Amino acid sequence: MVTSNSHKAEEIRSYFEGLIDVEHVCLECPEYRHDDVGEIARNKASYAFSQVKKPLIVDDTAFCIDALSGFPGPYAAYVFQKLGNKGILKLMEGEENKSAHFETAIAYADSSGIRVFHGIMSGTLVEPRGREGFGYDPIFEYQGKTLAEIPIIEKSRISHRAMALANLRTWIMAGRPVN
Repeated sequence: MVTSNSHKAEEIRSYFEGLIDVEHVCLECPEYRHDDVGEIARNKASYAFSQVKKPLIVDDTAFCIDALSGFPGPYAAYVFQKLGNKGILKLMEGEENKSAHFETAIAYADSSGIRVFHGIMSGTLVEPRGREGFGYDPIFEYQGKTLAEIPIIEKSRISHRAMALANLRTWIMAGRPVN
């Protein structure tokens, strides 16, 4: 797993626990810009593979708020850094529609090319709750709990990232070559 975010690496390690060992490679990838997280992940995978030169995965995640026309979308990390959860909730003051979703794209790269897998998790924006997780987790409610109220072991089975990883795992388990 190539990422500079240790939280993501731990979540992915937890997802694959007991199946495969996941090595965290801390590599700062360029910040690619695109409205499609799949294209961002594809570009990051291409760059990372050129540096690491062995099979790897990278990811990119969008956080989309319906009332804000999908903002911040794939710019979620930048917006979180600048506004944080308080700023997002301030933007939502007076809005009735609190629905939002996360979309993660996992890109797998090896010598034969790049394959992208997606996962989406829909929920609702709420006042911050919980101590687990990172980023928008305290304000994103899924089935009655915020992601920050869900232990990482459970979150790693149900999250948007878990859905994308499940698609990757299915592809690998179906006998796709892993070079």
